[in-house]
Amino acid sequence: VTSQETSLAANCRRVYAHAHDYHINSISNNSDGETFISADDLRINLWNLEISNQSFNIVDVKPTNMEDLTEVITSAEFHPSHCNTLAYSSSKGSIRLVDLRQSALCDTHSKLFEQHEAPGSRSFFTEIIASISDIKFSMDGRHILSRDYMTLKVSF
Repeated sequence: VTSQETSLAANCRRVYAHAHDYHINSISNNSDGETFISADDLRINLWNLEISNQSFNIVDVKPTNMEDLTEVITSAEFHPSHCNTLAYSSSKGSIRLVDLRQSALCDTHSKLFEQHEAPGSRSFFTEIIASISDIKFSMDGRHILSRDYMTLKVSF
């Protein structure tokens, strides 16, 4: 019996840089096989795999005055089979479903998932606990699994 060792090596083919001003928290490949998204706290950019020096800003939650900032983007992911659909989550515990066919800048959402709370029950600590840290579509794309500080949730 002979042992054949197989080693894998990754080679950097392209660098996609200078499109984010903040920490990148998510990347997601598109099912079209041609594009991907990258997300930071305030923006989501759409990239073409063949063009590394240009991206398109598709979601921008940065307010004109940064003192008016109330939530940030925490995660973003493309739908596994519908190449025009993506979801992103926020520090306020909401998930927004976006259709890229609606407009170049997706400043409105197609569907909003959020947990309603009793008025006056929100505090600094409940906001930290409600912040969604990651979202994933199920393989068939019918469900979204989200993770906050204490729980996992499935949205339909």
